[in-house]
Amino acid sequence: MSSSRDSRAATSRLHGFIHHEATAGLLLVAAAAVAIAASNTEGLRQAYDSLLNLRLSVTLGSLGLSKPLLLWINDGLMAIFFFLVGLELKREVLEGNLSSRDQIVLPAAAAVGGMAVPALIYTWIARGAPDLSAGWAIPAATDIAFALGALSLLGNRVPISLKVFLLTLATLDDLGAIIVIALFYTAKLSALSLALACAGFIVLLALNRAHASRTALYFFVGLFIWVCVLKSGIHATLAGVGIALLVPLKRKSGADFVNELEEGLHPYVKFLILPLFAFANAGVSMSGLSFADVTATLPLAIAAGLALGKPIGIMLAIALSVSMGVARLPENTGWMHMLGVSCLAGIGFTMSLFIGSLAFEGRSPSQSSEAWRDLRVVDFGFCRDFRAALCGAAGLRPNNSSVSSTPKPLAPGFII
Repeated sequence: MSSSRDSRAATSRLHGFIHHEATAGLLLVAAAAVAIAASNTEGLRQAYDSLLNLRLSVTLGSLGLSKPLLLWINDGLMAIFFFLVGLELKREVLEGNLSSRDQIVLPAAAAVGGMAVPALIYTWIARGAPDLSAGWAIPAATDIAFALGALSLLGNRVPISLKVFLLTLATLDDLGAIIVIALFYTAKLSALSLALACAGFIVLLALNRAHASRTALYFFVGLFIWVCVLKSGIHATLAGVGIALLVPLKRKSGADFVNELEEGLHPYVKFLILPLFAFANAGVSMSGLSFADVTATLPLAIAAGLALGKPIGIMLAIALSVSMGVARLPENTGWMHMLGVSCLAGIGFTMSLFIGSLAFEGRSPSQSSEAWRDLRVVDFGFCRDFRAALCGAAGLRPNNSSVSSTPKPLAPGFII
């Protein structure tokens, strides 16, 4: 009898841990730690690199895709993550915390400020190195997976409205970064692939108007769109958001279709896709790192843009929007909450690395390849530690007077 009670208690604790809001953040950190350890362990470094460079192919007759595992994760699995983000945003805009104009204006303004100021700071620091000018957009993006994962570590101590704000800000930030990539860093665009992708979106729009709610229809049309966007030269994760925005909110019967999709995808994103993403992108070798490498122009400009430019730009945009009366702070939040979130939005890790690889592709910046490697360390280490301290000082906690100690979850399918 006692062993039965102990077993039920253990099962209850495991169930509680799995469903705890901080679990995804802990898994993300653990996966990143394993990747860093593998990259800095002599016996594991080659195996780690070989695994990520393993080519996987999917063919259908004469058509096919062949990519290394790293790109299947970043272009494929992360498109699913952004699809889930798009579903969340759609629901919040139509019937949730972002359904009024003043609620959507604030994160939109913050996203613009959070992209503009880091880019200006980078440009100013790198003004003496013309060969680095192409990297101005590197500190402008937010690593949405890591930012949300970091916030989730605080669990229910954070107001729900603050999580929605960060989700919206980071998503708009990344959409802005993808647009920047398409406009400034895409050397070759395939007109045929773009036209086919647009045709796919038109089919989705027709399905939406017809209130079609068979998941298979959206899966196959969405898969077609993803392949076309991938082949077009635009970052494939953009397809995920676009597809989500065209999924009908309700079934013809009135049942909640979007929420059903969120609940189905949530465990896979939380326990598989995001940890794999962290494992594949956080492998940073610190061998031979010196102080001179860290303080070189390129890593210094990016670190300053992320650690200083992001909070400054976001806070200025928020203050301006609120003072002009066009927006208001999220419910149950204060200025210190906004400061903490603006620091978290400065986590640019994988998006910054992705834009950097495009910015300097085929170029010869004054920094050596080792210095570019050192940038990975600067962004992942220094900026995270800096923001973690600021977020702790900002006290990302709800006000006891206005927030329940057990706030209701954002939604059954909340991403983190």
